[in-house]
Amino acid sequence: MMKKLYLLLFAALLCQAATAQITDYSIFDKKFNFYVANDLGRNGYYDQKPIAELMGQMAENGADPEFVLATGDVHHFEGVRSVNDPLWMTNYELIYSHPELMIDWFPLLGNHEYRGNTQAVLDYSKISRRWTMPARYYTKTFEDKGATIRIVWVDTAPMIDKYRNESETYPDACKQDCQKQLAWVDSVLTAAKEDWVIVAGHHPIYAETPKDESERRDMQNRLDPVLRKHKVDMYICGHIHNFQHVRVASSDIDYITNSAGSLARKVKPIEGTVFCSPEPGFSIVSANKRTLELRMIDKKGNVLHTVTRSK
Repeated sequence: MMKKLYLLLFAALLCQAATAQITDYSIFDKKFNFYVANDLGRNGYYDQKPIAELMGQMAENGADPEFVLATGDVHHFEGVRSVNDPLWMTNYELIYSHPELMIDWFPLLGNHEYRGNTQAVLDYSKISRRWTMPARYYTKTFEDKGATIRIVWVDTAPMIDKYRNESETYPDACKQDCQKQLAWVDSVLTAAKEDWVIVAGHHPIYAETPKDESERRDMQNRLDPVLRKHKVDMYICGHIHNFQHVRVASSDIDYITNSAGSLARKVKPIEGTVFCSPEPGFSIVSANKRTLELRMIDKKGNVLHTVTRSK
């Protein structure tokens, strides 16, 4: 009985945020910084607009992001119909309007984008100066003060049978060549020589969630072996609307679920959970030659948890 009590207490502590307000922004000095944001599109409601303003204010105070890594579901519900859909204004342009957020946004497709016109999400790159999406999956390298970082954006919905089989709801998912994409990811990671390698997708590989177990199983069977083979540093995703940091046996990868930038959901620890929190927010990634850090930030600007990798 006592042992069970201790396990329950330990589980509760894993999901309890040890908050600390950022007052010393020098922690971002001499580092390459960027934001992670996802599960946003709720027309400014459910904390979306306050969190967007917080992102701008923290950037102004010294977080100094180079860009925003947008890991899917910028548009909720039925995605967008075209590059002229009013949702581009109400979900994105008028919400992330702070001057410090007029930087590059590098997005990928979430399951809600797949409910609409996915090509319009790519084509919006021709409309907006800051929206930069060259393909459904792509890679970029960054160099700053001697540190090199590679990020690989992947398109996860086509990797999951659930979406491929529901052609009426997700019409574009079954049209994508999943094996071709996985071969491309393998080839990119084979050639990667950067100090830090991050792979970003919308769907989690390991996470606590009431969503279909088949989603994680397909990701574990298809994408995870490639990531483990090449020993990437982090896999960052969204989809679950809460913060989670998971480590699993036989893998040195930090599996990160970034919380929603609007409506968040409850969470509980699973095997491998290092930390979890039901708070909405965003993350700040900071890198130099020796360290890679990801700070989970809640809607009040508190650091809930920091993931640190060192060389």
